[in-house]
Amino acid sequence: MKLPLVISLLVFSSLEPVVAQNAYVRLGKQAFVDGDFRMAVRQLEKACLLDSTNANSFWMLGYSYYHSDNYAKSITAFNKELSITPTDAYAYYWRAQAKSRIGRDIQMSAADREKYMLDAIFDYTKAIEINSTDGKVSSCYQNRGLTYRDYALFKLDATQRASYDKMRGIRALRASIEDLSKVLADNSSRNDISTLLDQVKEKLASVSSVATSQRH
Repeated sequence: MKLPLVISLLVFSSLEPVVAQNAYVRLGKQAFVDGDFRMAVRQLEKACLLDSTNANSFWMLGYSYYHSDNYAKSITAFNKELSITPTDAYAYYWRAQAKSRIGRDIQMSAADREKYMLDAIFDYTKAIEINSTDGKVSSCYQNRGLTYRDYALFKLDATQRASYDKMRGIRALRASIEDLSKVLADNSSRNDISTLLDQVKEKLASVSSVATSQRH
């Protein structure tokens, strides 16, 4: 075999994985744009196996997993994306969304539910800290407020003795009110937020009145 032919074969062999990886990324991105998230997952999983340093592929994979209702794998993909780009506010936001979804699963143990809800709150907070002036920040406050609400109801469920904690529940309700108030201040036409805010305030008032009566 002549030397030029050998070199050509070696170059082709070294480029083959790159060509395949680019094809998977291209197909995955197209499915992602089309909203076909299950197809995007299939292509992007292959792309990420071939290149574990492509943050954009992991981001799209995490988002596609989320919209395929696979929240655990979404978290794993965003973990990898954030290990490459640790200041990506949007990755923190979507990882928080996935964690809060899992935290609502009443079939999970109380300890696991609490962990996922608190981790979601942490991620929303990171997203806000990184990009406090972005248009997405209102969504961060809204969803953190909802997660605080969910966490409060979880801690105030007296039927669950292992996780019940009235003071933590009250603090979470106050934090929820603070976040939801910021959303409403930014857009006073949000009747859904106004209604939700009233409900959380009512819950806080009822819990606080019970706590006061118990002290007397």
